[in-house]
Amino acid sequence: MSKSLTAVITTLERAGGFASAQEVFQLMRKQGKPTGLATVYRALQKAATENTVDVIRKDDGEALYRLCATGHHHHLVCTSCGKTVEVEGSAVEKWANTVAKNNGFKKFPML
Repeated sequence: MSKSLTAVITTLERAGGFASAQEVFQLMRKQGKPTGLATVYRALQKAATENTVDVIRKDDGEALYRLCATGHHHHLVCTSCGKTVEVEGSAVEKWANTVAKNNGFKKFPML
């Protein structure tokens, strides 16, 4: 892992939840870790590709990042305040399978 990626991941961990690239950039500057905004974006994109971070998009399209929990999971996101709650994947899938079966679905994708 590169120094810049490690620094971005460490900063994101300290943020304690979902944060935008701009917020990570500002936190790094406050912590005395000067880096370019483009470097932060590249590091977050790489981390997302490697499933190191979760990514959600706000209504305006801005991406928010958070360290990825281990195991399969989903998120409930409040569209008003942005609060995010992690839901264990198996619980969601069990419920979805029950609803699908009760409505005559044979196969369906989890989106």
